[in-house]
Amino acid sequence: MTRFAANLSLMYPEFEFLDRFRAAAQDGFTAVECTFPYAWDTGDLRNRLDDWGLRQVLLNAPPGDADAGERGLACLPHRREAFRDAILRALDYAAALACPRIHVMAGICPPDADRERLHETYLENLAWAAERARGAGRDVMIEPINPRDMPGYFLNRQEQAHAVLAAIGAPNLKVQMDLYHCQIVEGDLETRLRRYIPTGNVGHVQIAGVPARQEPDRGEVNYVHLFGVLDELEYDGWIGCEYRPAAGTHEGLAWLRTLARQGLARNQA
Repeated sequence: MTRFAANLSLMYPEFEFLDRFRAAAQDGFTAVECTFPYAWDTGDLRNRLDDWGLRQVLLNAPPGDADAGERGLACLPHRREAFRDAILRALDYAAALACPRIHVMAGICPPDADRERLHETYLENLAWAAERARGAGRDVMIEPINPRDMPGYFLNRQEQAHAVLAAIGAPNLKVQMDLYHCQIVEGDLETRLRRYIPTGNVGHVQIAGVPARQEPDRGEVNYVHLFGVLDELEYDGWIGCEYRPAAGTHEGLAWLRTLARQGLARNQA
């Protein structure tokens, strides 16, 4: 039976960030994820989780200089030290929030860069991050992201991500399989779920409607069918709701309340 985590970076934009924990709990969520929590003190975040009985199941490592266009550092040869600092900071936050997973963004390919050198740097940095995270009891996630939303992003396809896992061989390095990005780049979602979920190498799944990245009950993807496939495949991880609500977040959760009434979603009101 599927279980869902609210992505507080995109959901509940009608509230200030620290108030989104309460809103998510009141809507029946027992787990949350977010991208970059670093503007807030870990104590404040921990208190919100504890106050509302929530688990933090995913956060992103710092992406570098976002204002300068950086979207991760892992593939950038000239940013190795900044990358390591970002991983250590993410591990500190993960420890404070008891968060088991850290998404490490690959980065944007610089113009005219040697792609092979980027690849070598990516493998070296991920191996280093996975080793540090393993010592802390955390998993490292890598996520293929579609080039329409993030032009130039280094990692785009599921096959590419799983090849990285095979090359590094770290047991705590996993793929974050965002079905929104996967549909835009590759499609054939059921086949890809059936190929990759049984490997045990998918550590987290995310969803959003395609093409507008709104609620998963609209657009071209039949998520109810895919939730059934995930159940059949005995996927026991979280499904992150990383979408932008079309209107009010609570009103847009009719799809989730329907799943709960039908007994198809765990821990949801």
